[in-house]
Amino acid sequence: MRAKHVLPVVLILVLVSSCAGARAQDLVVGPGGSVTTLTEALASAHPGDRIVIRAGVYREPTLVVDKPLTLVGEPGAILDGQGDRQIMTILADGVTVRGLTFRNVGVSYVEDRAGIKVKEARDCLIEGNRFENTFFAVYLAQTADCRVADNEMIGTYTREAASGNGIHLWYCKNITIEHNRIHGHRDGIYMEFVEDSLIRGNESRNNLRYGLHFMFSDRCRYEGNSFRENRAGVAVMYTDQVEMIGNTFERNWGGASYGLLLKEIRDSRVEGNRFVENTTGVYAESVNRTTVGNNVFEGNGWAVKLMSSSQDNRFFRNNFIGNSFDVSTSSRRSSSTFEENYWDRYEGYDLDRDGFGDVPFHPVRLFSLIVEQNEPALVLMRSLFIDLLDAAERVFPVLTPETLVDARPKMKPYPDRPSGALFSTTARPNHD
Repeated sequence: MRAKHVLPVVLILVLVSSCAGARAQDLVVGPGGSVTTLTEALASAHPGDRIVIRAGVYREPTLVVDKPLTLVGEPGAILDGQGDRQIMTILADGVTVRGLTFRNVGVSYVEDRAGIKVKEARDCLIEGNRFENTFFAVYLAQTADCRVADNEMIGTYTREAASGNGIHLWYCKNITIEHNRIHGHRDGIYMEFVEDSLIRGNESRNNLRYGLHFMFSDRCRYEGNSFRENRAGVAVMYTDQVEMIGNTFERNWGGASYGLLLKEIRDSRVEGNRFVENTTGVYAESVNRTTVGNNVFEGNGWAVKLMSSSQDNRFFRNNFIGNSFDVSTSSRRSSSTFEENYWDRYEGYDLDRDGFGDVPFHPVRLFSLIVEQNEPALVLMRSLFIDLLDAAERVFPVLTPETLVDARPKMKPYPDRPSGALFSTTARPNHD
């Protein structure tokens, strides 16, 4: 008897599955067509359908995507928020948004309006879109396994208080952010309580605060990104096991500006990066058990500011070239080590010709300690008196940190390498 009932049940399941598959279809939205609004298309679409939006400007109430759909914009398809609302909210798993222009999301001081906001969803793909004058461009809240790639985000804001972030992540996991171009926002990319995510190949420039800002976000990796001409570069705070590999930090200038600000982080890697013409290349406060290696520090005001609260860090095989101050610190003692770095100020010799100097190098200038206590003293930087002061300290070191020394300074700079070439390309997580 049981066998007699099995076959009908199987046939019913196959029939239901076939009908569901056959029901997936394309819905075309456009002026003059049978479906003229995206609101109507979203209401009539079935899970798995694709909605194609033809060229035109669509001014509609906030669009809510609550089923798995693919939304594809043809060239010239523009969704306009008219400056007073969020444009799209995604509440379903498995949604794809591609090829659309999102425009004019107005400033709000009570809600985080965005071009696209994804809430409590998984497996979303936001790819190849353009965001113009949006308060927040893409906002992911409590999402997982999503990818935001190849988008352009253009902010037009002049004040931090009246601007949002290009890409904003809050309580997310396993997110990939790659190959986006972001400028003119408060923070280019902002991450808070994010885990196991990858930020790769993005360009974040001319933002009002940070190119990248993340807090309480463990086991993330960012590699091959460019952070240029932001007001305060990049900040990584209150985080463990971060990998910062093969990025460029360039021309982040300002009275309180950094290429990379590290605060309260542990067990991390800063390797294969370029720090060029920043006020401070790397500022490290309460940073512990972190490696800083194979980087280039060139033309910065301060290449490295290492605060006394930072312990057991290792700086190795970096190039220090043309910086006003190579290393500055707030203490005469340090448990961090410097090994086999190239210092363009080194004047020692190499009698055994092994490529490393026979005389240790003390990278902290006496003048840098004076400036730490009295910043206006910078006006004396190029004076003969300061040169004599530094020379005297090199011969008879009395005030500079006695434990902060490179025992084997490199005689010639390390050759330039492709970003991240020395390191494993296996990211944590692997999103390739």
